[in-house]
Amino acid sequence: MWKPPQRIKFTPLDEPWPSQAEAAKALLFQSFKHGPLELSQRSWIPAMVPWRATEDGYVSDNVLDWYRRFAEGQPGAIVIEATGIRDVPSGPLLRIGHDRYIEGLKKLTQTVHEASQGQTKIYIQLIDFLSIRRRPEPEKFFQRFLQIDEELRQKFERETLETDKSEAEIRSALADMDEQTLARVLDERQLESLYQGFRERVFDPEPHIQELPQVLPGLFADAAERAKAAGFDGIELHYAHAYTMASFLSARNIRSDGYGGPRENRVRLPLEVFAKVRERVGMDYPLGCRFLSDEIIEGGSHLADAQYFATEFARAGMDFISLSRGGKFDDAKRPKVGQAAYPYTGQSGYECMPSFQSDEQGPFGRNIEPTASIRQAIRKAGFHTPVVVAGGIHSYQQAENILQQEQADIIGIARQAIADPDWFRKVKSGCGAEVRLCEYSNYCERLDQNHQEVTCNLWDKVGRDEDSATLSQDGRRRLIAPQWEKSE
Repeated sequence: MWKPPQRIKFTPLDEPWPSQAEAAKALLFQSFKHGPLELSQRSWIPAMVPWRATEDGYVSDNVLDWYRRFAEGQPGAIVIEATGIRDVPSGPLLRIGHDRYIEGLKKLTQTVHEASQGQTKIYIQLIDFLSIRRRPEPEKFFQRFLQIDEELRQKFERETLETDKSEAEIRSALADMDEQTLARVLDERQLESLYQGFRERVFDPEPHIQELPQVLPGLFADAAERAKAAGFDGIELHYAHAYTMASFLSARNIRSDGYGGPRENRVRLPLEVFAKVRERVGMDYPLGCRFLSDEIIEGGSHLADAQYFATEFARAGMDFISLSRGGKFDDAKRPKVGQAAYPYTGQSGYECMPSFQSDEQGPFGRNIEPTASIRQAIRKAGFHTPVVVAGGIHSYQQAENILQQEQADIIGIARQAIADPDWFRKVKSGCGAEVRLCEYSNYCERLDQNHQEVTCNLWDKVGRDEDSATLSQDGRRRLIAPQWEKSE
């Protein structure tokens, strides 16, 4: 992962914890209501992919165990991982693209409600993603994947001063070129396909891409109907990071059919998807989205765009807006041959998941000020849509200050919740000193990058009963956070 050049090392924030009486008065632990959105407290665990579903996208026992453990901490809400709306193979990621997934998802909602004793709402994050392929072997790329068209042939001839070469000869010559020479012969997309792996864009000319505005609203609405049938308390539309809907919002979206270019065109499909889902689930069902305060990429959308999008989402009637930042494919590091690009390895990825090695700002709360300005834009436009902030929040004082200063309405705690799912119960009961604080080593992120079951290295520093701890296949890692045994 990219890291700031300063490489300043930070340790977890050493801030006072509240007594039980103080916590009882805190805004963080007050109930919250806005329209159909009702929470027992203003805390929220954002969606994170733990790589525990079956290869066919079904809820597994490991999925149930993962979310049960979060629910035992009794946060206000848990948003389950990005769940695919298409019925297509996508590995051990949850899917909701067919009615056959409802039964397993129903078990998941029941598990969370029971484990939290009714204190935690469970939302589902619905996602669509386009095709991305692994980085190919160079020989295979030049011999099989690269299209030799007239433009490429002309650039090859200008560079080599060789004419009348057969296609096979051109392919062989390209395979022998160094990177500097190839950069003068291949275009940007061809080079990306060679070094990163081919990736579809929302502005590609292929019919199935051009038809996305006609197809996606229905797919999202169908998935939402299944989610409601499965007992989810609400829906979060995934408009963030490196995926389809975020790509429509991006300033890099150059579609010319009214769905790209100016902001008002780029927000059009996200609004149409929302309207179709709202029509399907009704006005009394919580429905919002997660999108980016800033893409953190050259030529991408930035804070002013996010302020505009958020205001339009509020105007459309979203019940909440959750904000992240970065996490794009566009600046991802080059993967190894045979691996796919990972959208959290460049600078935009760092802003999404900063580590303890940082710049002067540190890894804590880098999304707070952008979120506050977006919330202010929503309020200035006359709307009161709740805003969820997330990103490097792990202390009570951070969370409470954000709420007291009206920088956000709900606090999202992600990596800290992995480190200690009982954060919420511990702090609320005056036992904050017992919290297992996230060190922002991004151990969990590295596991995610390798498509391994996500865990926290801090779990394995706690003594374990080998007979009761659920371990990874190699027996080296806990798969579930240790249970909290409250000190007397």
